[in-house]
Amino acid sequence: MLHPQVSFESSQTYLAAESGRDAGRDSASDTLPPQAQPSTQDRGVRLEIRGLSKRYGQRQVLQHTELVIEPGEFVAIVGRSGCGKSTLLRLVAGLEAATQGSIRLDGQDVTGLREDTRIMFQDSRLLPWRRVIDNVALGLARGAHAAAANVLAQVGLGDRQPDWPARLSGGQRQRVSLARALVHNPRLLLLDEPLGALDALTRIEMHQLIEGLWQRNGFTALLVTHDVQEAVALADRVILIEDGRIALDERVNITRPRERSNPLFGQIEKKILDRVLQQPGDAAASTEPVWPGTPAHGVRWAV
Repeated sequence: MLHPQVSFESSQTYLAAESGRDAGRDSASDTLPPQAQPSTQDRGVRLEIRGLSKRYGQRQVLQHTELVIEPGEFVAIVGRSGCGKSTLLRLVAGLEAATQGSIRLDGQDVTGLREDTRIMFQDSRLLPWRRVIDNVALGLARGAHAAAANVLAQVGLGDRQPDWPARLSGGQRQRVSLARALVHNPRLLLLDEPLGALDALTRIEMHQLIEGLWQRNGFTALLVTHDVQEAVALADRVILIEDGRIALDERVNITRPRERSNPLFGQIEKKILDRVLQQPGDAAASTEPVWPGTPAHGVRWAV
């Protein structure tokens, strides 16, 4: 069984890399005005997963996974707790190595953390001793606060730059976390249940924000969520993982912005839920941490 400390350390490794891997970047490249950024058709990466397997000791978490995501696609991964969703995301992020198989971005093997990839976790992981603007600018070249201020304005927090994280609501902290990812102009954005701990209204607001930023910037997005409705609301395709394998790949052909009252929305949601509920969960066979009596969103730092 995976222990919480292992997952926590992997995410801390990612954040530590944030503070150092971009330090040598020319500050001019971080302050490009919006019109100077690459066009949306050039932004997203092509993600190709072939024969991917992952074991932890004797436990097989992922088995011969095959998945292709085209540039600029928004794909959501759903499934029961312990099915391998977050493990797949960590492998794509380069936080862990696969036991077998390959992951390629635009034809290049993923062997570790990449400059063009950013990840947003369930917990915001803001540094409490840094102000909002400094949290967003973490890892950027000195003097890049203009870029951080610009992306904070995009997520609706332009007036909270000098605040401390402790003064923000949960939804605002997640907005800062999103801004911290977007300030690096990622071509691949990974979202590991980033909205799980938010209230229903705040989640809907965040759905609209994430969708708008994705449409504007054109990056490829991969979302892990327990919420099938959230997946249908945001994704071009919804992938269901069962027992470490892809069991369903459902395309969501609904015009954006999507209305939950749309009959087709309900039909797709029901189809996916019916498939999930076909197989009762088996906590004893879980390949990822299982927390008895605690809902998934309650374990805010687990990845």
